[in-house]
Amino acid sequence: MLDKVQQSVEKFSERNAFNINGKNYTYEQFAQLVSNIRALLEEKCKNSNKLIGVIVNESNDIETYASLYGCLYAGFGYVPINPKNPISRNKSILEQTSIKTILCSNIDNDVLRIAKSNRVNILNTSELPPAPINLEPPQVDDNEIAYLLFTSGSTGIPKGVPITRGNLNAFVNAFFNLGYDVNENDRFMQMFELTFDFSVVCYTVPLCAGACVYTIPSEGIRFANVYVVLEEQDITFACMVPSVLSYLKPYFEDIKLDKLKYSLFCGEILLDNLAEAWSNCTPNAEIINAYGPTEATVFCMVHTWQKEKSKRKIFNDGVCIGKSMKNMEAIVVDENLNLLQENEKGELCLAGHQLTPGYWKDDEKNSQSFFRTKINGIETIFYKTGDLAFFDSDGDFMYAGRIDNQVKIQGFRIELAEIEHFAREFVSGCNVAAVGYQNSIGTMQIHLFVENYDGDTEKIEDYLKSKIPEYMVPSIITIISSFPLNANGKIDRKELKIIGQNMVLQKA
Repeated sequence: MLDKVQQSVEKFSERNAFNINGKNYTYEQFAQLVSNIRALLEEKCKNSNKLIGVIVNESNDIETYASLYGCLYAGFGYVPINPKNPISRNKSILEQTSIKTILCSNIDNDVLRIAKSNRVNILNTSELPPAPINLEPPQVDDNEIAYLLFTSGSTGIPKGVPITRGNLNAFVNAFFNLGYDVNENDRFMQMFELTFDFSVVCYTVPLCAGACVYTIPSEGIRFANVYVVLEEQDITFACMVPSVLSYLKPYFEDIKLDKLKYSLFCGEILLDNLAEAWSNCTPNAEIINAYGPTEATVFCMVHTWQKEKSKRKIFNDGVCIGKSMKNMEAIVVDENLNLLQENEKGELCLAGHQLTPGYWKDDEKNSQSFFRTKINGIETIFYKTGDLAFFDSDGDFMYAGRIDNQVKIQGFRIELAEIEHFAREFVSGCNVAAVGYQNSIGTMQIHLFVENYDGDTEKIEDYLKSKIPEYMVPSIITIISSFPLNANGKIDRKELKIIGQNMVLQKA
């Protein structure tokens, strides 16, 4: 990947690499900043930990992106750290990684608290002396870490997912192998917080092609800003989470993005009816549903939505997640890790060049999440995604929900996605989300939330009773004005669960 970025700098030095808050930065300017940071790290961190922390604020500036690349070009891996996260979370990340150096372009009180509580050295990247431009890729093994992201852990302790340079290169190569027409004239939108893995595609692929990255302004309403950037900046390649469309939907009649060539979604279920409605706003765009956990480097399966063809490949209203990308493999297994066949539902497992070598310093989690099995006579390491899926006669995979979104009531195993499917049938056009919770006597119940619905919840209940067994019908149905979303625009189901539990406590 780094060699591709080097080539872009040499070939397109005067073209724009980034547009941040309306300000353009050329490839030459970006290369200078990267080189400055590379020189700083090579001087100050010769005998340091191979991991460097990078402070990422909501208003990501050019120095932040340069810091990520500066780490890679200097032979280090980077760990993005959000200073707005709870101090206990950041403290855990720094303790787990033993990071001694953090790069930061804006040293404020939040950053100072992190440094003081963890005894790390802060290097200011905003005013560095110019160094000779040097984008020669370092002589570093593919097994070395490119970046280390921390995701939520079931124990409350964030778990680290290291992505090696080999993993990252495999993803970039697999992306370009998809055959998308991407070149120096393209304009990519980057709307994600930099601790979210979906951001990686938005600041690596464009620079490999000589294209320009357009970030979302931090001021104002985030989802309104997404629309403004899409329209005013003539974005040609947009990566989003599907929840963004729910917020843009009231404006669909007025949205016409003729310049958009590719509209790629990942991170949540993409509903077929939402994809169809969005296609009217993006008449010249391919709508792509991508799938992949952080552990498989951004995404590793794709499906191009087509109005008629894709109608035959939906499950619980969700668009097909397609087939594996180059050098990746997907299988479905039962509880005993036996391979399942066509149309048999089980756990989706992944293998291949994009797969992380394992969780950071967590042998117990690795033993639970990875296993070996023979495929075509070759022993292969697979990762258990925790997602339910099945594949059809064409080899296309359908996402069927999370295993941990299954609840057991009266001895019956229930998939919450099935309840959501029938609820959506009745409240056509409204978002729904079902969560399981334990009531005051310790038994499991289901709470269905419906977003911005002006009808009668009793009628929803009656409809569900006509479609699903009594034990599956939600105990509570609540109308909510808007779903809580996390920093990256995904529905925050944990927050919904908390809202539901608080409602139950208030009634008690």
